[in-house]
Amino acid sequence: MICTSIAYKSFEECREILSREMCAELRLDLLDLSQDQVRDLFSLPVKTIATCREGNFTDENRQIMLETAIRSGASYIDMELEMSRRLRKNLIKFAGLHQCRIIVSYHNHTSTPGFKELKRIVKKCRKAGADIVKIACMVNGQNDLAKLLALYVYGNDIIVIGMGKEGLITRLAAPLLGAEFTYVSADRDSNTAPGQITGHEMRQLYKQLGINL
Repeated sequence: MICTSIAYKSFEECREILSREMCAELRLDLLDLSQDQVRDLFSLPVKTIATCREGNFTDENRQIMLETAIRSGASYIDMELEMSRRLRKNLIKFAGLHQCRIIVSYHNHTSTPGFKELKRIVKKCRKAGADIVKIACMVNGQNDLAKLLALYVYGNDIIVIGMGKEGLITRLAAPLLGAEFTYVSADRDSNTAPGQITGHEMRQLYKQLGINL
């Protein structure tokens, strides 16, 4: 399944994108939405991921926004591995009451750790309460690609993303190797990670390969 990450859009634009997608991630930290607008968007009949990264909001505000999304019908919540234990624990408990699945994610925007370290990170994510583990690392060569793709040996509850131009193959391969979805941007002006391509571009590549997703 293809998941469209939505960022830097107005409320109306978010609504329009959600009307045509099967699955979408709403980057609440990169969207200027009121609590009522968050409630509206996550109430729409589409699979949604609620994500609110650290930086633009206090932990208290992040909890309010994410709990609003969960209560309104979010299918998944994405919490970074570095999130404070207290906040993560509160959100996991709240998500459990609303049949919302937990993604615990690790991001490294400069490099890809060694394979042993990657395995340790996957275990930490699972221990932190993940239903799905997301690993996103910058790819600086073929060895990095090999390390990342090898993680699929350790289960189907993993999504592996190689960031940067050299990581494109990981985005294409993710659903074919057991990942629940792969991430794309709504358009070229709103990508949320280096190397992320648009949904249109991803579908064209799958079409050329004879793959129907």
